[in-house]
Amino acid sequence: MIYKKPETGKVLISEPFLDDPNFKRTVILLCEHRSTGTFGLVLNRQLEQYTLADVLPDLDGLNAPLYYGGPVETNTLHFLHTRPDLFDECTKVTESVYWGGDFERLRFLISTNQFDNETIRFFVGYSGWEPNQLQEETDNKVWIITDGESNDLLTDNVDQLWRNVLSNLGGNFKVMSNFPEDPRLN
Repeated sequence: MIYKKPETGKVLISEPFLDDPNFKRTVILLCEHRSTGTFGLVLNRQLEQYTLADVLPDLDGLNAPLYYGGPVETNTLHFLHTRPDLFDECTKVTESVYWGGDFERLRFLISTNQFDNETIRFFVGYSGWEPNQLQEETDNKVWIITDGESNDLLTDNVDQLWRNVLSNLGGNFKVMSNFPEDPRLN
């Protein structure tokens, strides 16, 4: 289903010819959408050259990849997970995906092997929009908004996530998922 307005828990899919290098062919989970602005994390940009151990060398127990959450505050670390039962406080984003939690608790959970790469994902930086900015971009057809719950958001197959999410919408979106990145090369 396609939505007209951004909301927490929805997924942004960049239109096929978006040229912005930060968001070209990205899938973004909206973790928070309020009147004060919007916060999201890019789901399909793994940082091949870095792992969690590179940014937190004292954290033992999980050799997790790092993902580029977006161009804002790239000196920050964020995490999504599927284990709200392990935290006193975390933010529900979709029925199965949660954002954040107490970092000291996270350290303990990782050191006692209570998380694995299938239940948690780490992001450097985030994607952010000022009030009304994302709605304007959506109105200008920069983004397609869909339901976050109907997609396998924490998949390991991040290279195909943009194509798969768009294709799952069917119809013209399935056709769009096969557009070449550079139409001049078609």
